[in-house]
Amino acid sequence: QFATRVVSCQAAELRPEGGGEPVRGFQVVLEDTILFPEGGGQPDDRGLIGDVPVLRVTRRGPEAVHFVPTALEPGAQVLLSLDWERRFDHMQQHSGQHLITAIAEQMFGFKTTSWELGRQRSLIELDTPSMTAEQVKALERSVNEKIRDRVPVTVRELAADDPEIERVRSRGLPDDHVGPVRVVDIEGIDSNMCCGTHVSNLSDLQVIKLLGIEKGKKNKTNLIFLAGDRVLKSIEQSHSTEKALTSLLKNGPGEHVEAVRRLQSSVKLLQKNNLNLLRDIAVLIARDFKSKPAPRQLFVLHRKEGDSEFMNIIANEIGTEETLLFLTVGDEKEAGLFLLAGPVEAVENLGPRVAELLGGKGAGKRDRFQGKAAKMSRRGEVQALLQEFISHRSPEV
Repeated sequence: QFATRVVSCQAAELRPEGGGEPVRGFQVVLEDTILFPEGGGQPDDRGLIGDVPVLRVTRRGPEAVHFVPTALEPGAQVLLSLDWERRFDHMQQHSGQHLITAIAEQMFGFKTTSWELGRQRSLIELDTPSMTAEQVKALERSVNEKIRDRVPVTVRELAADDPEIERVRSRGLPDDHVGPVRVVDIEGIDSNMCCGTHVSNLSDLQVIKLLGIEKGKKNKTNLIFLAGDRVLKSIEQSHSTEKALTSLLKNGPGEHVEAVRRLQSSVKLLQKNNLNLLRDIAVLIARDFKSKPAPRQLFVLHRKEGDSEFMNIIANEIGTEETLLFLTVGDEKEAGLFLLAGPVEAVENLGPRVAELLGGKGAGKRDRFQGKAAKMSRRGEVQALLQEFISHRSPEV
């Protein structure tokens, strides 16, 4: 916690990180703050000003701007509280990144070009087109050795013209930076120009797990990692998943992969057999219709199980020169698929209207118009529309 004073409060809007409508609120500047504004690859802190939640903290020149949903009186004395769990997580990930970056450069000459502290995992962009599994293992082993060595992490400030700055690792200062330069040192390992929050000793990182690599931007490699409590949470989640799979698959963790492979093979075989049966059913339905002594001008069919191929087989078997076909597949109360097939004039005229009635979208070419339907329960209205069209076209029927 930290006692401070409100300097200014202005009405503003905040765009949520996940998208959506802007949130109305206020931008508050305090005399000083313990909440970190987003920057340098690290997300911002959260906390309270009194009992008012801070939803975002950003930097505006030398000021930290706190977005809050409630106005605060300029000049008022306030107590600022920090969300420590979020802060400590960010400290572990950021110090972990400094350590990984330094050791990766020392061991392999791989420089870090950028990094991102994500909500579940973090990544470091390395200036190398590839990294072997052996290199990843060696790097993980080395960084965890440093953690066990309990190496101190310290912060110092240097004047902007201090020649020592030339020996500090940096990706450059922001254009609007003024004042001293902040340097984070991992004793005997790294000196890095940084504005972020860090642990005071590598032992506070607990452990680092390198999850692997993925292809980055041109000639770059992204190294994915977890540090500290995130490793423990990941193990807990994996263990819960493993327990659930053991219960479902009725075998031990070492047999899970093989059991899933067998299930996949069984599912593929069942799907193949199901498709063959659907094709046979489609042919039989069409032949039954064609065997009727008096051919009808309209054929309507709904089936819960089926797909576009099923409907098109029926249309192909019956023929579309004289018969108008309205076929649907899917759950009666949910979304499904539809096909309108028949004489070109009828399909071109009725296709868009059928899609509209079914609350869906479709497209057609000559004697076929098909698409998705959101309102399968309105099939009766479509059938009435088609009956009316046929009656007007052929009064004698």
